[in-house]
Amino acid sequence: MPCSPAGTGKTRRRLPFSKTAPIPTITGFPPSRSARMTPPTPPSRPTDAADDGTHEQGHPLTGTEEKGVAAALEKSRRDKLARLAALGKDPWGSRFDGAQPIAAVRTAGEALRRPAGEPPAEDGPTVRVAGRIMLQRSAGSLVFLDLADRSGRIQVMLGKKQVGPEAWQVADCLDLGDIVGIDGRLGWSKTGEMTIFAAGLEFLTKSIETPPDKFHGLVDPELKQRQRYLDLIHGEGVRDRFIARSRIVASVRQTLTDRGYLEVEGPTLQESAGGAAARPFKTHHNALDMPLVLRIALELHLKRLLVGGLERVFELGRVYRNEGLSPRHNPEFTLLEAYEAYGDYRSMMDLTEAVIRNAAAAAGTPARLTWMGHEIDLGKPFRRVGYDDLLREVTGCDPTDPASVVATAAARGLDTAGRHPDVVKSELFESSCEAGLSGPVFVIDYPAAICPLTKRKAGQPQVAERFELYVAGMEFANAYTELNDPDLQEELFRTQLAGLPADESMARMDHDFIRALRHGMPPAGGLGIGIDRLVMLLTQASSIRDVILFPLLRPAEDPRTRPAGG
Repeated sequence: MPCSPAGTGKTRRRLPFSKTAPIPTITGFPPSRSARMTPPTPPSRPTDAADDGTHEQGHPLTGTEEKGVAAALEKSRRDKLARLAALGKDPWGSRFDGAQPIAAVRTAGEALRRPAGEPPAEDGPTVRVAGRIMLQRSAGSLVFLDLADRSGRIQVMLGKKQVGPEAWQVADCLDLGDIVGIDGRLGWSKTGEMTIFAAGLEFLTKSIETPPDKFHGLVDPELKQRQRYLDLIHGEGVRDRFIARSRIVASVRQTLTDRGYLEVEGPTLQESAGGAAARPFKTHHNALDMPLVLRIALELHLKRLLVGGLERVFELGRVYRNEGLSPRHNPEFTLLEAYEAYGDYRSMMDLTEAVIRNAAAAAGTPARLTWMGHEIDLGKPFRRVGYDDLLREVTGCDPTDPASVVATAAARGLDTAGRHPDVVKSELFESSCEAGLSGPVFVIDYPAAICPLTKRKAGQPQVAERFELYVAGMEFANAYTELNDPDLQEELFRTQLAGLPADESMARMDHDFIRALRHGMPPAGGLGIGIDRLVMLLTQASSIRDVILFPLLRPAEDPRTRPAGG
């Protein structure tokens, strides 16, 4: 989270490059001059550390003055870029081998820590690091930097005597945001700060843009998503969240491959949208002169592979649904689907628990956590409850009696006229039961009419062997005992339930899929898990856009795009 401004005093602001401006010993991010992103004053002539973004008369800067400040800051950085070139230094750097992760350097540094009162060790190892300058402090012939890489942050001390006159001239060209390489001795400062005492400085990249405001940082959520690179640099915990995402995805792959699953890739462009109830994005293939859609699910092509003899397959892929946006929904998202021949939906429950527990361990997420106001325990076996049992418990209706379901739904304000009883039942469940499912809980045995790709329960043709996993009132996984009867599958593809909009129906014929089933698909279990929602849970994020690196946004210049802070 961004820090709050330090102090509330009315310290006057001096304009940049004022002849009367004092030169403090600390160069950092100054306080806010904008609610979104504000450039700091150039390090060569910084303003007061307590700068509150006003004129000497105490008035906020105008838009014209803001532009003038930004132009002056960029000029200062470009002047330093030119000075680097004049020194024979490439301001865009080159290969820099052997850099150690800062986290590993810090681990080594802990071994050098001395008890309080003892002088710091002076025989630390020589280390090499590279990273971005996050803080810069000058003290005469010394410059202190805070350097950050993906793994951590560490203090660097540049001494004029220690680095030599050539490197010291380079040090005079440094700005916040620049990327540098450092060689030096690892140790501890007299004030107890782990420090690399630099013996060599290599300039790697000049930052021409000024970084965000020190105290407010990036506070506009839309700007964070629009300029994720800045959010990763300056947002507290942001980089860790996306590193955790990478580890979660790697863990999902490992769990499946350890169980004998093969990872495959299905087509993203398809002739028809199948395997889910969603509106697709449409496109056109010019060379073939044919309409196509972006896939809304992975299912039907993976099942074809079961027919082909690949008994355990999975895909981790992007799918696209031309639907609305919310903290839980994004039109482009990452989906896991896995299929296991000779399994069923019970096999998929066991697999789901293993995938989630292993991913939590990989992300460093505790088994017990609080998320979205719900207490969640991932460590014990997930609860399993019947769909009808839950509906009866919450609403008091008799789920086996369509008249009772319709009457209960009507009493709760739901539209029931001309709608199939199972469509009404599904809407009643969604509106009455889902929000209270803290979970993790498997809701099992769904109404068969709304599950056209699912095998019916033996002796209960009105019940489908399907489960959905809920956590914090949100669906995380969906799984079936897969339907492999080609005649019944063809009949169900042709059936459009009354009252169910076409965009919410799976009644879409796929003749080639039916042909594949006629060749014989083994009995199987199939599973789908939304990876973005899983990452939300395991990193305790409140919005799906917080776990997607580059969510789609309207162009900033679009008049419908809301103003900053709006």
